[in-house]
Amino acid sequence: MTYLPSDTRYDTMRYNRSGRSGLRLPAISLGMWYNFGGVDPLERSRAMLRRAFDLGITHFDLANNYGPPPGSAEDTFGMIFRQDLAPFRDELIISNKAGYLMWPGPYGEWGSRKYLIASCDQSLKRTGLDYFDIFYSHRPDPRTPLEETMGALDFIVRSGRALYVGISTYDPDQTRQAAQILRDLGTPCLIHQPRYNMFDRWIEDGLLDVLADEGIGCICFSPLAQGILTNKYLDGVPDESRSAKYEGHLHWGDKVNQDRLAKVRKLREIAEARGQTMAQLAIAWVLRHPGMTSALIGASRVSQIEDAVATLDNLAFTEAELSAIEGILAGS
Repeated sequence: MTYLPSDTRYDTMRYNRSGRSGLRLPAISLGMWYNFGGVDPLERSRAMLRRAFDLGITHFDLANNYGPPPGSAEDTFGMIFRQDLAPFRDELIISNKAGYLMWPGPYGEWGSRKYLIASCDQSLKRTGLDYFDIFYSHRPDPRTPLEETMGALDFIVRSGRALYVGISTYDPDQTRQAAQILRDLGTPCLIHQPRYNMFDRWIEDGLLDVLADEGIGCICFSPLAQGILTNKYLDGVPDESRSAKYEGHLHWGDKVNQDRLAKVRKLREIAEARGQTMAQLAIAWVLRHPGMTSALIGASRVSQIEDAVATLDNLAFTEAELSAIEGILAGS
């Protein structure tokens, strides 16, 4: 059956300008870090992408190593794009990244010109796209001059492989330097993609100020701390959860432990008083920053996307609510 997106898809989604650019992104974006790989049912991935677009999510985020196995999320997206989304390409923002290990040998990761351009070409081939809307340096490379990495991003735009460029997980000083290099090259840095949530607040220590100064947008990943900031683990660890698979240890140092779960139980009381789920509270909290362009969510089922988008019904916090949240997070 031919897919026809909802006629009301733009009625309720909020779109925020990315820094001082002309591009607006949906307040909720969908990432394909997990649950869109070769090990996942294609029809489930297809249902999630369709529903996301129906709800006004126009931004889909990929990276070369997403899966598992690496590269397979791009394959999945490419198949679904050709089947369902190709007629709507000009309504979509599709991003990709390179920086982590993707193939053997000295040219298969980090930030060299060789790796970034080769990776971009491979990713375009896997997705079947003519260009990416945003292409990121996925992480800073301590051994490659920043001028080389940023020069590669500039070339990727000038060669038609991408429209905009961004950086991910760069610290404040690296971000300022990268922004200056790109500005001098004539390809401004559009956006930064850092990790940010109630348990990981490093961007508040300087990065948000740099982004505001430089006119760069911000899209945070893991706003739910990989599911910890939801109801998911409050009654035990589900057998099929990511935490169960990795014995309580998640990427980026996240751990499902009793201290964190005790805080989530208290935070859930605030969420309920606001008429929200715990996940909605956590997403609204990251979006409270004026400079936060979008919250990049992951999902394993359609209902999680619907729940995240419903966050936009209540984004305002009272000072009392913010103070109570701070008290809970600071507690031991």
